[in-house]
Amino acid sequence: MVGQGGFGVVYEAWDAALERVVAIKEYMPSSLAFRHADGSVAPQSEGKSDTFQLGMRSFINEARLLAQFDHPSLLKVYRFWEDKGTAYMVMPLYRGRTLREKLASMSESPGQAWLTSLVDGVSQALQVMHGANCYHRDIAPDNIMLLEGTDLPVVLDFGAARRVITDQNQAVTVILKPGYAPVEQYGDVPDMAQGAWTDVYALAAVLHLAVSGKVPPPSIGRLLSDTYVPLAGQESLRGRFSEPFLRAIDAGLAVRPEQRPQTMLEFRRTLGLEGTDSQGRPTNPTTPRSAPSTSTGSTSNKPVLSGSTTQRPGKSATAWLGAVGVGLLLVGGSAWWLLRPTSPTNSAAAPATEATAPAPTGRVTALPGTAEPAPEPAAPAPRDAIQSLAALRHGATPGFEVTASSAKSRMQIGADRLEFQVSSNRPGHVYAFLLSSDGHMYLLFPNSIDKRNTIRPGTSLTLPRASWPLDAGGPVGTDRFAVLVSEREREFTSVGIQSDGLFPQFPLPVLAALEATRSSEATPLLGEPVCPKDSKCTDAFGVAFFEVEQY
Repeated sequence: MVGQGGFGVVYEAWDAALERVVAIKEYMPSSLAFRHADGSVAPQSEGKSDTFQLGMRSFINEARLLAQFDHPSLLKVYRFWEDKGTAYMVMPLYRGRTLREKLASMSESPGQAWLTSLVDGVSQALQVMHGANCYHRDIAPDNIMLLEGTDLPVVLDFGAARRVITDQNQAVTVILKPGYAPVEQYGDVPDMAQGAWTDVYALAAVLHLAVSGKVPPPSIGRLLSDTYVPLAGQESLRGRFSEPFLRAIDAGLAVRPEQRPQTMLEFRRTLGLEGTDSQGRPTNPTTPRSAPSTSTGSTSNKPVLSGSTTQRPGKSATAWLGAVGVGLLLVGGSAWWLLRPTSPTNSAAAPATEATAPAPTGRVTALPGTAEPAPEPAAPAPRDAIQSLAALRHGATPGFEVTASSAKSRMQIGADRLEFQVSSNRPGHVYAFLLSSDGHMYLLFPNSIDKRNTIRPGTSLTLPRASWPLDAGGPVGTDRFAVLVSEREREFTSVGIQSDGLFPQFPLPVLAALEATRSSEATPLLGEPVCPKDSKCTDAFGVAFFEVEQY
């Protein structure tokens, strides 16, 4: 055994038939499986069996995918098979270090010639993949290996790569790397389809790190407020890199997918490679060949499919940002206060309890003989919408006491009306959040009709106002409310709030992405206090929670 991680084990082995040293990678997810005394692998429990089998099909699909290609910068798979309850793949025993380790060892950023040679090999490899309608979707410095003696780049870790078939739709969860993942990877909507331009962004982000020493700002934040500083405009870089080279990187990092080079060949041309390899010869990437025959064991599993499509991306971000019709219908002075579902939200946890997500497990590659990559700063634990709502309590001012309760904890759909009372021991502005049972997050108050609510100590505020009651409109399930009383008015533009309906809506993909890059326990859902112009101010608030079950 020469390597072990959270999802597999790598062994150094001897191929007796061809008399060569190889690496064997075994599917062994430590969080899902255990090993019997005879070496066979089995799921830890019946409840984990489906996840284990799905992961193994993905592992076999990755091996089948790589076995089709023959390019010096693509990980090569000789054989793959299933045995002992799990799966294996055989590949060359690569020795070297990752691009992340290489850059960390350099006293200054590498020169343009070295980077051009690097990106030449990587972009050719990706171009071969794209020709087979397959996208890597996880290009990053720790997924590019530089081989010993030659620095030839080899693209690693195809766990996120999936064959794209437009008439199928099976969601695939991918752990995103902020800074390298383009915006279309944060949400699966037709307006933001993934394609060759997705890998273009990630590869440009790798070059940005190599040139400037910094990872680009996360794409999801850039969509809301773009803080990206173009490399071509930085005087400190112009002495070492040509302006066309820097402009090419900037072009690859365009936030909107349609504004980037649409193919890897187009990106190569903007970089000045113009279809030649690193030795100046015409590029003729090896076309995919038939997968070699495998040894005994079933390999008939169908590929794990992605929901992505090959259509070119659209030109409007509105659909991705949650501009789904809010579906609120004002009838006879009352409103149905729950809406059509978009994506289901886990309703098992109460907002008063915030679950702790397990720490990400490690990754093993078939590249023994190298040091472990330098650890990246720990990413904040992921949160779902329920946990985001519960996290409103983080940062609340000690002694700022708020209570909120509904007149009815259970309401009959079409018969009952929402009514809740708020009290506070300090004056402030009232904000009410609703996470509906069908997976939408709203700012219930203030809204486009009731624009401002304040409260005084010792008094009780009843919402909604009697002049326009909110009828229980379904669907069946639990609706979670948080009421925040803030010393100052608040604004929520930094959370991407959408105000094109009666009730402003927080798009959950945006909220989840901001949660993934937050720097404190406080949730981005808090927004920001409105301070006097050109001055800072204290942020004092209290929060309370309640639930309503509709039946």
